[in-house]
Amino acid sequence: MSVEEEVMRIQKKLSKMTSEDGSGQEQALDLLKELQNLKINLDVLTKTRIGMTVNALRKSSRDDEVITLAKTLIKNWKKFLTSSDSKSSGGSSDNNKESSKKEEKRKEEKPKKEEKEKDKKLQSSFPASTITTDSVRLKCRDMLAAAIRTDSKDEDFEGFPSPDELAEELEEAIFMEFKNTDMKYKNKVRSRISNLKDPKNPTLRASFREGAISAQRLAKMTAEEMANDEVKQLMERFKKETIDDAQLAIAQGTKTDMLKCGKCKQRNCTYNQLQTRSADEPMTTFVLCNECGNRWKFC
Repeated sequence: MSVEEEVMRIQKKLSKMTSEDGSGQEQALDLLKELQNLKINLDVLTKTRIGMTVNALRKSSRDDEVITLAKTLIKNWKKFLTSSDSKSSGGSSDNNKESSKKEEKRKEEKPKKEEKEKDKKLQSSFPASTITTDSVRLKCRDMLAAAIRTDSKDEDFEGFPSPDELAEELEEAIFMEFKNTDMKYKNKVRSRISNLKDPKNPTLRASFREGAISAQRLAKMTAEEMANDEVKQLMERFKKETIDDAQLAIAQGTKTDMLKCGKCKQRNCTYNQLQTRSADEPMTTFVLCNECGNRWKFC
């Protein structure tokens, strides 16, 4: 297992045990010690966002050892940029001293602007906007990630964000709409999960995975917009039938007082008859109440 995979494994465990009350963190110290022994570089740090998770653990933990080790790890990781810049690109052993002097001089002459840019780049490895210790939000992210993985293989995500990253971005967009985790928030999360898990709706999953549909867009889509092709065709059919029925009902027909409206109980109606089925079947009667506008049909 690669270092990146090991870090992702540990990050998943830390994310689940990180909560507002700090409970369930008995193994946190052992996991942090595993991280300390791994050879984590800036590339792994940026891809896995482990710094964000460790920082969240530090804030929620009540264990002094966990807090101290978390601070140490974050402090060490922040040195990566400086240490990466200090590496020399080559040179023979005869001119090592001269190269070192030039390197030191170059560092002393670096403008403050460049140092600030480095700080910004490092901070991007610890994005604060998506940090959360809310157990409800973390659970929703896990369920969204599982839905995104439906009928997918690892190679499907090559060159694209991982399911966890996509789920995090989508949950963040939904949360920003409600600013809390009430029933409206939960219902919206459930509807996204239901449509993403639909085995008949691979188009929605692929479009979201490949960036054709953004997280912000998916967070606001209606059930009709997210529906699979089969459901969309069925909805279109129902819509057409409703329009046809309405058009038939308002067309000039035969007035009668023999039919009673079930809504207003009046007998002022107009009816039309149309052969909507095979020739050997009876005609369908479309009725319009002239009093309240109620429409119905019967065979």
